[in-house]
Amino acid sequence: MNAPRLVLASTSRYRRELLARLGLAFEVARPDVDETPKAGEAPRALAIRLARAKAQAVAAQLSGDVWALGSDQVAEVTGQTLGKPGSRSRAVQQLHTLSGNVARFHTALCLAHPDGRRFAAIDLTKVRVRGLAAAEIARYVDSERPFDCAGSFKSEGLGITLFDAIESRDPTALVGLPLIVTARLLRKAGFRLP
Repeated sequence: MNAPRLVLASTSRYRRELLARLGLAFEVARPDVDETPKAGEAPRALAIRLARAKAQAVAAQLSGDVWALGSDQVAEVTGQTLGKPGSRSRAVQQLHTLSGNVARFHTALCLAHPDGRRFAAIDLTKVRVRGLAAAEIARYVDSERPFDCAGSFKSEGLGITLFDAIESRDPTALVGLPLIVTARLLRKAGFRLP
């Protein structure tokens, strides 16, 4: 029996690098999904909706025994949703908002098959950010340039120095693809993992 094919419904280099750690062959496809939050949409609900939309958008273009893996991460702090900053000034602003607070990162996954089958999960990671001085924020942003990261930091890099603590069931979740739950969903779909 042949193993199913896998397509990562994301062009994120972080997700691509994480998924490669599982040792499975996979392709990459850009999902054509509007990521604009709906009015009043909670961060958790937004992450779930976008992960599902990405997986289904790619799965709809496939045929045969193939699964599309979609994922989305939404950060929130003090009731505010934090997206990817995109610029230095927004990254600095986000880190000022995070300073001394706890950020919640909702990372949703959806594995979708062209025949309509779906498996989904969500992971929650809490990050306690220490009180940060303006000079520390500026030095960090200028050295790591985390403009494509929700929350404006890279926990796998120098961003770890900004924290007091991380509460998580999966250390890879904060980077953008929780591999523990990803492996569980892949096994359900028929992929062979150790």
